[in-house]
Amino acid sequence: MRSLIRLMGYLGLAGCLLAAPAGYVVAKEKKMESIVLGMGCFWGAERRMAQLPGVLDVESGYAGGDSVNTTYRQVLTTETRLQRGLSKERNHAEVVKVRFDPQQVSLERVLAHFWENHDPTQGDRQGNDRGSNYRSAIYYADAAQQKIALKTREVYQGALARAGFPAITTEIAPLRNYTRAEDEHQDYLQKNPNGYCGLGGTGVAYPGVAAPATAEAKPVPAALDPATLNTRRQLIVFEAEECGFCRKFATEILARWQADVPVARSLSAQPPAGWTLEKALFATPTIVLFEQALEVSRYTGYDGDRAAFWRWLGGQLLTPEQRRIAFEQGTERPFTGSHLDEKRPGTFVDPVSGVALFRTDSKFDSGSGWPSFFQPLPGAITLHPDRSHGMVRTEVRSASSGIHLGHVFDDGPPPSGKRYCINGKVLKFVPDASAAGDKRR
Repeated sequence: MRSLIRLMGYLGLAGCLLAAPAGYVVAKEKKMESIVLGMGCFWGAERRMAQLPGVLDVESGYAGGDSVNTTYRQVLTTETRLQRGLSKERNHAEVVKVRFDPQQVSLERVLAHFWENHDPTQGDRQGNDRGSNYRSAIYYADAAQQKIALKTREVYQGALARAGFPAITTEIAPLRNYTRAEDEHQDYLQKNPNGYCGLGGTGVAYPGVAAPATAEAKPVPAALDPATLNTRRQLIVFEAEECGFCRKFATEILARWQADVPVARSLSAQPPAGWTLEKALFATPTIVLFEQALEVSRYTGYDGDRAAFWRWLGGQLLTPEQRRIAFEQGTERPFTGSHLDEKRPGTFVDPVSGVALFRTDSKFDSGSGWPSFFQPLPGAITLHPDRSHGMVRTEVRSASSGIHLGHVFDDGPPPSGKRYCINGKVLKFVPDASAAGDKRR
C-alpha cells in the first residue's frame, strides 16, 4: 500500500485513492523476524543457517563492536592491534543476520540450530580461527528475543555438560553497530564451493525442539561403530555434508586408496565410543590417525596438495631412516637395504600409499648394492632433474605419494637399457598369492 501511495504521488494523484474492485483482497506483507548470530567465520555460518527450513535470508556482516561502520580489513586491523596491546577498542564479531518466518520456524528452533552448528565453548575463537572477531554471539533485537536466547543457552549447557563439554562462552547482548559485509563475503560458499568448511559443532544435539513440520528432520550423524574399526591403527576422515574439499579428498585420495592403514569416513564430529581425540575438530576434512584408540596425529584441511597429505602420512608410518630417504632425498648405504635378494613373483609398492611401483620380473642384479629394475609399472613414477652433490642425475619419485625412491641411469639391460636404482628401505614387497603360499610350505 505504501508503494501504491508513493506511485500516486509521482503521478499527482496522492489525494485520490481509487476504490479497489469488488472481491479484490490486498495481500498482507509477510511477517518476518531477524536475529544476529556469531558462529566464527561467517562463510560457513551463512550456509549452515540458510539450510534451516523457514529461514528466508542470511546475510553476512559485522556487529557488537565500538565502531559505527566497519569493513573486513578494519576488523582484521583492529584485532591485530588488540592482540599487540595497542588498542582497547571492542572489536566487531563476524556475524550473520538471519531473517526467518516465525509461522514456519520458531526463534527457539533457529537458536537450537545455531547452538548445534558451532562450538560455543571456545571463547574468542572457533577452531583454529583465533581472535575476538570469531567469538560466539547472539545479538538480540528486544527483550523477548533476549529471554529466549538465555533459555536456550541454559538448555544447551545442560546437554553439553552431560557430554563432558565446558561452559558456554557465547556473548548474549543487544544488537549494536551492525554493518553488512562486503559483496564478496555474501553467499561465499555458493561462489566458492571448495572454500573453507567448518565441521559444524560439537555433535551434541539440542534437546526437546522438533524440526519444522515443513522439513524432513535431519538426525545428528552418529559416530562410527568401534567394532568396525582397527584398534591398533586406524585413519578416520571427519567430513561434513556439502563440503567441496571433502569431495575433492574423496576423489583424489580415497578413491585410489591402497595404503596398509585402514581408512573410514565419518560425518559426526565425535570419535567412536571409547576413542579419544586430542582436541575438538573444527574444519573438514580432518584426517585423524588413531593408535590403540588414541589420536596420535591429524591433518586438517585438504586443498588438492596431494604431496603434502602423503608427506604427513609418511611422517607417521615410516621409520626415521625411511623418512630421511623419502623426504630428504637420502640414500641408504649399498648392500644395507631391503629386497636385494628378493626373487619371488610379486610387486614392490610405495610404503606410504601402497601403490604398485615395480614387478619382480623387471628386477635384475646390477651389482651396485641397491635393488635395480629395468622398467617401472605404467604411471608409477615421475622423473626430475637432480644437480645435487655436484652431479647431474635424474631423480625417481613415486607418482602417488611424491616420495624419493632413487635415480635412473642409462646402463641397464634390454629392452629398456635403463637401470632404476632404488633404495630398498622405501620399497615394500607384496608377493603374489602363489609365491606367498610357496614360502609357507
